[in-house]
Amino acid sequence: MRRFEFSHMAMPAVFLGLALSGCVATPPAGTTGTPSETQRPRPTSPPPMTVPQPTPGTQPGAFIPPRVMNMPGLEGVIGSNASALANLFGPPRLQVREGDAVKLQFTGQACVLDVYLYPLTQGAEPTATYIDARRASDGLDVDRAACVTALRR
Repeated sequence: MRRFEFSHMAMPAVFLGLALSGCVATPPAGTTGTPSETQRPRPTSPPPMTVPQPTPGTQPGAFIPPRVMNMPGLEGVIGSNASALANLFGPPRLQVREGDAVKLQFTGQACVLDVYLYPLTQGAEPTATYIDARRASDGLDVDRAACVTALRR
């Protein structure tokens, strides 16, 4: 009778040992345990570079006019040049030029306003065509018009 009690109590330990033995990795038969060159992951090459194709009917390098944002509450900002924006909001915290485009960033306690300026015609002075606004505290999007109102001098 004592032998039955011992076996009964040992069963969970035996099953646990069997279950864990399946977690041990063993090399396939006939190998030394080290991955061969064919088993090692090969470095991948970067994707091939692609050259943007011009839109049908345009020449490469031809001027493409920007889309202009049209939202209530942004009048007086959209269409303004950099100096008019500085008069409206004060000096920008950040000014980034890329080609013929300019990004101006204005900040306050309430929000951060990014204004993107592009020339409307080839060779023209860049004007504000798009605006992004986010909370200064956590970067979440906020109403653009409300941010414009909060930052006006």
